[in-house]
Amino acid sequence: MAAAGVAAALGLAAPAPASATAARRPVITSGAGTPRLVQEYGRVNTTQSEKVRTGRGFFAALDQSGGSTPKALAEYGIGRDRYGSDAEMFDLVHAMRTRVLSSPAFDGSRVLAAILFEQTMERDVNGVPTARYLWDDKNVVPFLKVDKGLAPEQAGVRLMKPIDTLDDLLERARRQHVFGTKMRSVINDADEAGISAIVDQQFGYASRILAAGLVPIIEPEVSISSPHKEQAETLLRDAITRHVETLPEGATVMLKITIPTRPGLYGDLASDPRVLRVVALSGGYSRDDACARLARDRTLIASFSRALLEGLAENQTDGQFNAQLESSIEQIYQASVHKQPGS
Repeated sequence: MAAAGVAAALGLAAPAPASATAARRPVITSGAGTPRLVQEYGRVNTTQSEKVRTGRGFFAALDQSGGSTPKALAEYGIGRDRYGSDAEMFDLVHAMRTRVLSSPAFDGSRVLAAILFEQTMERDVNGVPTARYLWDDKNVVPFLKVDKGLAPEQAGVRLMKPIDTLDDLLERARRQHVFGTKMRSVINDADEAGISAIVDQQFGYASRILAAGLVPIIEPEVSISSPHKEQAETLLRDAITRHVETLPEGATVMLKITIPTRPGLYGDLASDPRVLRVVALSGGYSRDDACARLARDRTLIASFSRALLEGLAENQTDGQFNAQLESSIEQIYQASVHKQPGS
């Protein structure tokens, strides 16, 4: 089935491109007057973009949504018996995230950016809106997860469900001084039509995100249990490359990918000026395994979620919690910036 057919069969038509009028946005400044975004179509020329493009460090993914939050809380030591509603669950996970973000181990010297869940963006950390707290207090660039979860599998892939609230979400993100967005799809097998459909959908939404003055992270995750993982990764790289080559002048995107079986697979994309940065998810690997694999690929830095939070527990003292987070951050930082010889 052709890529368009895969999307149509799932009722997922490609998103319409944003208008040229929407593409032109004014400069946004922080409360201190520091330039945050200079919005032309696809171009974000700021201190934040330079930190993302050239900074030494990694991304912290703290964007667990409703579906993945119970597992994240369970790994933190909070069982389902501790909450009886979604509201109580999200209060507990925000308390966990607040503990991470406010830890002295967590700052912009090693953490370049943090990806937030929508509810996290709308809440405060230490009395300050989360995105502003990240940048003003921690020197960490804020991103926002904007996808609404995954559609059922077809043609070896799971496309995103339609993001029907995208325009409103982007406007709220801009008001909160968020720099960019992230969207996740999943590739389970090396089906060329399915992979093309995923990349088409991702770049369709990316055009609207760019027009709103934000930088999209495109995340087509290849499952580490895929029976044809390396082949799927090659098809994915080629599909992404075709789309990057057609980006409008000045447009930049980011990529978040599974650590590839063949180190350096995404090297040409990582060096393309239209790609702000290529980051890698841990994808189900343990932190030790993910860091070992990451250290062999000099073109990637980490964007870890579960692997970052591994070992943290609600019942730890602040000293124990901060020591564990310090150890995790340092390990992921080292794998992101100090690569093995010959990699």
